[in-house]
Amino acid sequence: MKHGVNELRRSYLEFFESKDHLAHASYSLVPENDNSLLLINAGMAPLKPYFTGQEIPPRRRMTTCQKCIRTGDIENVGKTARHLTFFEMLGNFSFGDYFKTEAIHWSWEYLTEVLGLDPDRLYPSIYGEDDEAFEIWNKEIGIAEDRITRFYRDPETGECDNFWEHGAGPCGPCSEIYYDRGEKYGCGKPTCKVGCDCDRYMEVWNNVFTQFNGDGHGGYVELDQKNIDTGMGLERLAVVMQDVDSVFDIDTMKAIRDKICELSGKTYKASEKDDISIRLITDHIRSSTFMVSDGILPSNEGRGYVLRRLIRRAARHGRMLGIKGLFMSTLSGTVIEESHDGYPELLEKKEFIFRVLNEEEEKFNKTIDQGLSILSDLEEDLKKAGKKTLSGDDAFKLYDTYGFPLDLTEEILAEKGYDIDKDGFEAAMEKQRDTARNARKETNYMGKDATVYDKLDVSLTSEFTGYDRLTDEGSIIAITDESDVVDSLGQDAKGTIITDKTPFYGTMGGQNGDIGEIICGDNVFEVEDTIHLAGGKIGHVGFVKKGSLKKGDAVKLNVNFGNRSLTCRNHSATHLLQRALREVLGDHVQQKGSDVNSARLRFDFTHFSAMTAEEIAKVEQIVNSRIFAGADVTTNVMSIEEAKKTGAMALFGEKYGDEVRVVSMGPDGEFSVELCGGTHVKNTGDIQRFRIVSESGVASGVRRIEALTSAGLFDYYEEKETALSKAAELLKTSDNQIADKISSLLSEIKELKSEVDSLKSAAAKDALGDASSDAEEIGGLKFIAKQLSGVDMNGLRDLGDQLKTQIGEGVILLASEVGGKVSLMAMATDGAVAKGAHAGNLIKAVASCVGGGGGGKPAMAQAGGKNPAGIPEALGKAKDVVSEQIG
Repeated sequence: MKHGVNELRRSYLEFFESKDHLAHASYSLVPENDNSLLLINAGMAPLKPYFTGQEIPPRRRMTTCQKCIRTGDIENVGKTARHLTFFEMLGNFSFGDYFKTEAIHWSWEYLTEVLGLDPDRLYPSIYGEDDEAFEIWNKEIGIAEDRITRFYRDPETGECDNFWEHGAGPCGPCSEIYYDRGEKYGCGKPTCKVGCDCDRYMEVWNNVFTQFNGDGHGGYVELDQKNIDTGMGLERLAVVMQDVDSVFDIDTMKAIRDKICELSGKTYKASEKDDISIRLITDHIRSSTFMVSDGILPSNEGRGYVLRRLIRRAARHGRMLGIKGLFMSTLSGTVIEESHDGYPELLEKKEFIFRVLNEEEEKFNKTIDQGLSILSDLEEDLKKAGKKTLSGDDAFKLYDTYGFPLDLTEEILAEKGYDIDKDGFEAAMEKQRDTARNARKETNYMGKDATVYDKLDVSLTSEFTGYDRLTDEGSIIAITDESDVVDSLGQDAKGTIITDKTPFYGTMGGQNGDIGEIICGDNVFEVEDTIHLAGGKIGHVGFVKKGSLKKGDAVKLNVNFGNRSLTCRNHSATHLLQRALREVLGDHVQQKGSDVNSARLRFDFTHFSAMTAEEIAKVEQIVNSRIFAGADVTTNVMSIEEAKKTGAMALFGEKYGDEVRVVSMGPDGEFSVELCGGTHVKNTGDIQRFRIVSESGVASGVRRIEALTSAGLFDYYEEKETALSKAAELLKTSDNQIADKISSLLSEIKELKSEVDSLKSAAAKDALGDASSDAEEIGGLKFIAKQLSGVDMNGLRDLGDQLKTQIGEGVILLASEVGGKVSLMAMATDGAVAKGAHAGNLIKAVASCVGGGGGGKPAMAQAGGKNPAGIPEALGKAKDVVSEQIG
């Protein structure tokens, strides 16, 4: 449609491409190296390193349409037609290039000339003290002074909507552009103008002029590098261009809304209660679909918890609308259909998205029924206690553990005349929020802890030459010790050396960094690790083994051949493993992480149940067959678009440049095709052999395999062989007869145990004697209390069963000492229980005499203790307890 969301997105990006901007695909919703955010919540968030100058951007001018998640107002989503958790943010950015003049002119040009909006309905606003912006709007664009709104700081709080700042760091004034939607959207007040809370004047554009560095306390210093950060909500722009009431009426969201109505049989705008649910599901299914597409899985913490909450809120509102069965994946299909034009990864991950949504919805359907049962029990407790208010802690437990929203609990209780301690609920909620906040590290503006590497010159870069060589020559361009940038390192000093080029591979993509040596004459630096640093630098971390090295030295860099070779084998095996897992388990398998070194490989992947022994064996067989095939491993450099056409697997959330390396194994990539910047074997036969040594769960929906190849596997087999030989020696048999020998011994042990049990039983009977003759009479019941020695708990239970058949109706208490510990066992016949006897309460009453505790049911109970001297007291007390029980 004309001015559809997808058309507007393309139009905006193409306009700024015409202004020499690099149009970059949206970054993942998962922040990279930013501990201050759970999820990307603004267009500029992934670009912080470029704004601060810590990294050099691919171009000084960039434009994006960034997917964003904000959950601060999640409780209002659905209740209003304004609030969203997922939205798309259009942005054009300048990193030390153009500034206010160009930014303002281009925003006006796009809105009025490209989109054709009526200039008379557009109203700019500025920060009250920003006369420079005023002059541009007034003198250059030609906007009358009375149509330019100045916003000043609040005299009490010091805050201002038109001055952007977030704690300490880059900040600056803003200039927004509002669109007058007409009187029908207004509040009718004569004072209605730009800044009014009604829907008439809608903000569509916000130019942020980042020109200061704030100290967080009201102090500002002019930045040398001034930046532009533009934000424009795509959904809001579509509301204006499509002339609809709200974001829920724009084309892409109306399609989802209509699908919900189709599934539920409801009509939008027929019932406010239904409308709330329809809007909430429309928003939450968008958020959920995009989050899963970026590799986020439902869990009980962090961003996984956000996703779980969104899915469960939507599922619950689906129930309220009367939708039967699983429906989230069906709606997700509509989201993908409407949005894949701008986000092709949605189509690529479609089946995986559906699988995750179905799994979580099924879990919720189970837990909500369990929650209803628990709520019923809580109601019964309130009734017994004569109370009318459910505690905040109980309401929060239902919410947090069973995904039971507060309003649902409130609604069910209200029907039966109960209410909820909302203050207590909010206190429990705040406690959880504090826990979540504390779980995120205190960070600087960049959202990461400062390190010595932040002090390095951002213009320095390193060239990696290690794909086809393990030795090279280069020059030292920077050195750090453990706390500062330095010019040299002396004998035994620890630090990091950065060279202009290096064959050392830095840890990335799951592959551990190289080790080796850097040599300058007789001076040797031992490299213990290699890391990637901001701006394309490669750091060699280690210590000076001999002599000293200084900045400017010409050096020889030698990678440890053995370590690299073994790491390559494990890395290539990881590629074969991923393909085999997808073939055996299904296409929902996606890599969630890996850790590859010279000793072993670890691979985390999405799957929703433990692998069976048969599945593990099948995966091993596939991988080994491809190793034995001796197929060539080839690497080709191509554009990201060409790579996708080959069907190459890509990592969730991984950033890829314009050109990528595609690693193929087998004829025409039959065994594996992946985007990968790591190092690999030349032929699959170099891996030699593959073995999975463990498979386990590490998170909800994530499994982990640890495996070995080549030398690591041979060492493993050697250890197993040594252990086998030792076992054979202890069993006095040969290696190949161990199983038979163990089977024979187990049979012998079983026979001996049977004999021992018989002897114990006979001894226990002898120790007990004719206990029935010692029985006392209490209220018409027989009562036996007897002390034994050396009889374990199983023996006491057997004796108790025998005595019950001898005494008719009554109560039995037996005590025994074994190895300095006490065992107590009580039994009551059915007739005794009917008269009030309770074995569990009897045990509770006497166990303290022997320094122990325990309990049980009315008919049978037991306890342990550590004070044998107290047995007589316990037996004596028992008679009084039983007397009280039966009155």
